[in-house]
Amino acid sequence: MAATFRVDIVSAEKEIFSGEAEMIVASAELGEVGIAPGHTPFITRIKPGEIRVKASGDEEDLAIYVSGGILEVQPHVVTVLSDTALRAEDIDEAAAEAAMKEAESALAAGGKAGEVDYAAVQQQLAEASAQLQLIKKLRK
Repeated sequence: MAATFRVDIVSAEKEIFSGEAEMIVASAELGEVGIAPGHTPFITRIKPGEIRVKASGDEEDLAIYVSGGILEVQPHVVTVLSDTALRAEDIDEAAAEAAMKEAESALAAGGKAGEVDYAAVQQQLAEASAQLQLIKKLRK
């Protein structure tokens, strides 16, 4: 049996995953990180995107979308805290496409209106784009 560690992925609303894993991969601010048993403890912010969980044993690997957040690595536990976290199969593709179009429209009209919160719109665009990329990846 391969070495494992505990992984807890939680959103503001609920726990998305809690269990043993052989490895997880996430998009940290400075690039993609892979965490395996015995990894050096650290804490980092993560970007909107996919968290891949290589579950222990014969369990199927998980793809989980997070809207960003914090990843903390401790000797035997990895915790991911995010405002929004969804299992890949729970992502609403139509809602993600609508959010992306809305953000793109707001950015395009922003110069004219002058009252656009660019940071919020760019965050919305990043989250919608990450959700759509994960959906497309899973379809392949």
